[in-house]
Amino acid sequence: MALKKPSVPFSGTAEQEAQLRQVIAELKDEPGSLMPIMQKAQDIYGYLPIEVQTIIAEETDTPLERIYGIATFYAQFALEPKGKYQISVCLGTACYVKGAAQILEKIENDLGIKSGQCTSDGKFSIDACRCIGACGLAPVMMINDEVYGRLTPDDIPGILAKYE
Repeated sequence: MALKKPSVPFSGTAEQEAQLRQVIAELKDEPGSLMPIMQKAQDIYGYLPIEVQTIIAEETDTPLERIYGIATFYAQFALEPKGKYQISVCLGTACYVKGAAQILEKIENDLGIKSGQCTSDGKFSIDACRCIGACGLAPVMMINDEVYGRLTPDDIPGILAKYE
């Protein structure tokens, strides 16, 4: 199993670990408990870094490869933390044909991270999504709950500067 180095170092607390171990102890003997344990772990940490997956694997006597496989298969799980400002770039059909890929590329280049990653300062994270529901404004992105539409790559530096 080849794991890529996370863009932000793991910084879990003793309190979070104690909370996770309590959740596991309460649920591990119930049939089908692995997904609920992983969901609660993500609630505790905000994402599922390999360190958290390892605790789950050890405490539930489940191979780490299985935990990692579930975490990477289901879109609800994140292996990287989310930034204070979560950028979602729509790659749905309407946005894509109007240049959303170039918008995503510009954001990635400006922030120095790829989709699915978080900046090392924890300020920004980027994710591609399938539809924001603002097709008439294509191409569209959101930063947290703020929608930006009819974008060009030249718009990106000014928009990001608002969040600096």
